[in-house]
Amino acid sequence: MREFAKAFYKSKAWQRCRDGYAASVGGLCEDCLDKGLYRPGEIVHHMVELTPDNINDPAVSLSWSNLRLLCRDCHAKRHGARRRYRVDPAGRVTSRW
Repeated sequence: MREFAKAFYKSKAWQRCRDGYAASVGGLCEDCLDKGLYRPGEIVHHMVELTPDNINDPAVSLSWSNLRLLCRDCHAKRHGARRRYRVDPAGRVTSRW
């Protein structure tokens, strides 16, 4: 997590927003659902990346229209990262690489 975002991600406003959004989409990864897969979502992702300039704008940082619930694999793909853990057939994280 980037230094400028630490306080935001620890805030009650973000925690309420994140939890409410995840519940509103049924707790499943939205990218996987688009492919017909059912995997639990773990990370509420900001579609428009947070920056020092927009992090205090609730229309960006707390707007459900800017959020998407993703599993760790889909979140890593969105950020161009490699998967760093293994997932069992039930979608549970079983170990780190």
